[in-house]
Amino acid sequence: MANKVYFGSAKQYQLKAEETLPAKLDLILDKLAIRDRVKNEIVAIKMHLGGNVGYSTIHPVFVRKVVKAVKDGGGKPFVTDTTRSAISAAERGYSTETLGCPVYPISGLQEKYFYTFQKVYRNIQEWKMGGFIHDATFLIDFAHVKGHPSCSYGGAIKNLALGGFIGETRANIHDVVHFEPYWFPEQCSDRKTMQKIIDSCPMQALVFDKKDSHKLHLHFEPCNQCFECLKVAPDGALKLSPELFASFQVACAIAAGLVLSTFRPEKRVFINLINNVTPVCDCFGFTGMPILPDIGILGSDDIVAIEQASLDLLKPHKILAENLPGEMRYQPRVKGHPLQKIHGVYKDPYIVVQELEKLGFGSRKYELVDVYPVKRPKEFKSAYIPADER
Repeated sequence: MANKVYFGSAKQYQLKAEETLPAKLDLILDKLAIRDRVKNEIVAIKMHLGGNVGYSTIHPVFVRKVVKAVKDGGGKPFVTDTTRSAISAAERGYSTETLGCPVYPISGLQEKYFYTFQKVYRNIQEWKMGGFIHDATFLIDFAHVKGHPSCSYGGAIKNLALGGFIGETRANIHDVVHFEPYWFPEQCSDRKTMQKIIDSCPMQALVFDKKDSHKLHLHFEPCNQCFECLKVAPDGALKLSPELFASFQVACAIAAGLVLSTFRPEKRVFINLINNVTPVCDCFGFTGMPILPDIGILGSDDIVAIEQASLDLLKPHKILAENLPGEMRYQPRVKGHPLQKIHGVYKDPYIVVQELEKLGFGSRKYELVDVYPVKRPKEFKSAYIPADER
């Protein structure tokens, strides 16, 4: 049986407040029965609060509605994120006064409050989860959907996978891509040839390794798998495989699963806001131009279903290539999700969804339920008349 994903479109037909996204969020919260489920619960509202001068994170208007629903139901809400984002959150409009609840760093002011989980994956043996999210009894994962340079997409899963842990674990998750070798110095020892390989990369993703000048180091985030480097590298010297890039997403699925395992299934709610879809993560500390259209807002009890639905809703749309930063390269011939056309074919955003499903935390089968279908009235006369028709 498919799990329900409630959806409110960013589109509106009439100029009425009830057709806007905040009003549709109210309808979604009702469908999810938030008020009936949170009595006496300590509710962690996990968000990404951004940094520096970023302004495309979730607007406080939306957050306050979630907070109010929790308080109406007798729950005790707090908003939480990584230490750096949480302690500067007020600079971007997130405060007790604007949200209606406190904002806490997920692992304390000095990242010393965490719980350690033992699970071996590549270079990671220990996963240090923030104490504030661990101690909560109810989870609302409220995510802003955007692009991401490591996996092309960031939504509900990434919000928990990276934002639910201390900096040490986040760094380890990013480093899983370097666990297996991709440069084989015995196949290329000539520095001039190595320099040609470096120069061939239009994204400047390849550099000499700081620790070993006989090796090349690949910055996976800017690499968009144009494979220009492979045209220059001697056979067998450089290996770029889909599995290498996918390891980051496997690690994210494991991390998200650890957070989810601390809450019973009925104590989990997921909300994705798909607007201001920027090409990279909010943690960059600034906001660029949107590269996909606003889609709307979704809510579900199933994290896998809501992520699958979010990606599916974005998939038919074209990248607004003219809005990309000049240093990013648009590859229209790349097949797959539109976000792969800027971040690379090996950064398939569906991988992390599939991996979390394998771990037993949801299903990719879903039923999309529109909470406020936009229908054009049969006899509608617009009050606005264009100047050239007057």
